[in-house]
Amino acid sequence: METNARYLTIGGFVAAVIVACIGFVFWLNRAGVLSQSETVQVRFGNQISGLQPGAAVLFDGMRIGSVSALEVDPHDPRHVVATLALAAGTPVRQDTKAGIASQGLMGTGAVSLTGGDPSALPLEPQGGHMPMLIADTAAGRSLTQSAQETLSRVDAILGDNSEALKATLDNLKVFSGALAKNAGRLDAVMTGLAQMAGAGPAKIPPPIYDLAVPQLPGPSAIPAGQIVIGTPTAVVALQTQRLLTRSPDGQLTPIGTMQWSDALPSLLQQKIAESLDDAKIVTTLVAPTEFGKEDRQLQLDLRR
Repeated sequence: METNARYLTIGGFVAAVIVACIGFVFWLNRAGVLSQSETVQVRFGNQISGLQPGAAVLFDGMRIGSVSALEVDPHDPRHVVATLALAAGTPVRQDTKAGIASQGLMGTGAVSLTGGDPSALPLEPQGGHMPMLIADTAAGRSLTQSAQETLSRVDAILGDNSEALKATLDNLKVFSGALAKNAGRLDAVMTGLAQMAGAGPAKIPPPIYDLAVPQLPGPSAIPAGQIVIGTPTAVVALQTQRLLTRSPDGQLTPIGTMQWSDALPSLLQQKIAESLDDAKIVTTLVAPTEFGKEDRQLQLDLRR
């Protein structure tokens, strides 16, 4: 019996010491000797998926505390109240915004606080209750919930416009079939557009024609002086480099893209001068308006 009594005494003493230590640590914590903290509550108006007691509290991205408790608002079960233990001196003001942030790859929830205006009043207790912030109505929406709602809206839009979408796809099928059947014509059209825009193949230069120089017999005696050859007069239609053909009714028409090496009157003047020069007769070329009275003149008129 004495042994059992001794054991009971020792056990009671150890239990008393443990309780005293726990009470002392609790007193130190409450008194602010062991650690200093401030308590703030946040009221969420939606689901707070992923948020659990012990979750981190971030102030402008920096951890300044943790979530000490979560409970359903007894006055309104549609809301959840989170109690936050914050480091002493945290500048929580009346316009501080509260929300839920996602941390890490697993998406662990955390309470996010965003600093307010420096001139705003500090958050104070009201009516004997803890200081409370009202979170944004969309603060508890997770990425999964947002994605599900977005997919639901997309599904509703597709359901309401299924006939229009089907008609559009049918029209695209008909259009693509028409393009396949007329691929050759489409290539020709695109080639024509490219040529109109100057991006087509290089143009083939037109064929150029020249007049032959007639060989004249040389005179028995070389005449003194020179012969002035004037530019042949001609109607406007013949003052061109284009090769022309005359129809039975007298109409002049260009022959394809063929052309003379020079305007036809000038070309005729040059070839006559070359022919006389080959016959040892000195010539000079002038315009008809530059004839002098003392010159021996060769006046030409081009008619056909």
